[in-house]
Amino acid sequence: MNPAAWKILPLLAAGLSFLAPIGPRAARTAAVPAPDRAPIRLGVCDWTIGKAGDPKALAAAGALDLEGVQLSLTVKDGSLALLDPELQRAYRDESRRTGVALVSLCLGDLNGIPLKSDPRAEAWLGQSVAVAKAMGLRIVLVPFFGNGELRNDAAGVDAVVAALRRAAPAAERAGVVFALENYLSAEENLDILRRVGSPAAAVYYDVGNSQQVGHDVGREIRLLGRRIAEVHAKDTKGLYGKGSMDFAAVRRAMDDVGYAGWFVLEGTEMPLGVERSLKADVDFLRTLFPRR
Repeated sequence: MNPAAWKILPLLAAGLSFLAPIGPRAARTAAVPAPDRAPIRLGVCDWTIGKAGDPKALAAAGALDLEGVQLSLTVKDGSLALLDPELQRAYRDESRRTGVALVSLCLGDLNGIPLKSDPRAEAWLGQSVAVAKAMGLRIVLVPFFGNGELRNDAAGVDAVVAALRRAAPAAERAGVVFALENYLSAEENLDILRRVGSPAAAVYYDVGNSQQVGHDVGREIRLLGRRIAEVHAKDTKGLYGKGSMDFAAVRRAMDDVGYAGWFVLEGTEMPLGVERSLKADVDFLRTLFPRR
């Protein structure tokens, strides 16, 4: 597919856009970050480890030296399964037992049942606010892939803006942020946020997806700045450190905008199998994002 300071702050000065881009030609020095840099913690999507909607994802993440898990808001009988207080309690209990944090939520079903055209999606968006508030989480990843694709769909973008404007007041009251993940450019995403006009709307930035469709990741991170709620770690061309993504440059861009939050692994290339591939990815990222 998908923060520390969630409220919308002024955009970074346009002059930052000239700073070094991220890509296969950029420098790849894996220097350990300086102590005064903002802390960035490593998590994983529960679907990446094959445990979507399952509290056992927390133990699996801990075994891989990961500090947190992004949870799927799976749909059961037409509603979000995590509306169930017992399931919420199971996640909290497992988090305390393992020491692995609950990071954020993801409405993955919106890729098949899109917010731009299906009223069920907007109902789930509203339900996600209740789940996030009950679980003490702030970010709900709202994806726009598959049936929900927004590229070259102005009418779809208009519908999404309208839906977010309707849902934003309840999210604001609950301190919840809808973080939009898509293939759009930074400028297009900023225009959506401007039109929604609420601190409850932000961007969920996926470095792999953005590079895959030709966006300059370094420029985009610097342009979006504090409107990035959270970030997905991804390389669509191989294991981290061996594929096309320059994660050292990603770290520099994050530092430039003061990003302090989660870097959530969403693995797509698993040449060694899920467990060994993720372990290799984590070991590489630890050279750039060490534990504090």
